[in-house]
Amino acid sequence: MDAQNRVLSPDCNIELIGLGHRFGRRMIFESVSATVSSGEMLIISGANGSGKSTLMRVIASLLRPSTGEVRLSVNSKILGTAEHRTVIGYAAPDLALYSNLTGVENMEFFGGLRGLSLSTESLASSLSSVGLLGRGRDIVGTYSSGMRQRLKLAISTLGNPPIWLLDEPTANLDEAGIELVERLVQSRRSNAIVVVATNEPRELQWSSNLLGLGIQE
Repeated sequence: MDAQNRVLSPDCNIELIGLGHRFGRRMIFESVSATVSSGEMLIISGANGSGKSTLMRVIASLLRPSTGEVRLSVNSKILGTAEHRTVIGYAAPDLALYSNLTGVENMEFFGGLRGLSLSTESLASSLSSVGLLGRGRDIVGTYSSGMRQRLKLAISTLGNPPIWLLDEPTANLDEAGIELVERLVQSRRSNAIVVVATNEPRELQWSSNLLGLGIQE
């Protein structure tokens, strides 16, 4: 395993404390609490409309919860919200790539938002890990939906973040792509935190640590 794929993580902890979120008058979910630490994996499941993607965005600090708190700590130090992006890698269907930029330019842009300085070697390693080596200089507008998903995964692993959030990680992927995601998850789950939002039966088997969301009436 090369340096890009090897996870060298600090001791991290995620606490979800009484989380709830509403859109208008409708409560999407409420009273969600869970704790997950380095070396553990959490699967978030639930029917369509139960708020899986919304909860993932809350955990990623992209959305402020209506109630409750997400508490992230590294080596027992609680991080401020502005620091969350430095330790989180996030891949989701609603992550918008820039179609007029190349794959590498997208990686450099999103990596820069996390404060990463990326070498040519690290970019190539990330592309190779998702089967896109040789396509990084292509305009993303020419990518297939499966290639775009692979690029999102590559972006989410830049810098080997100790917290990895995956919303529907195998969406738009063929069997080879699904197996690739499984290998990536297995390579990182031993000493990072991996949180996956999914309803796919195959992905639900990745961990027995399940957090189920129900649709609110």
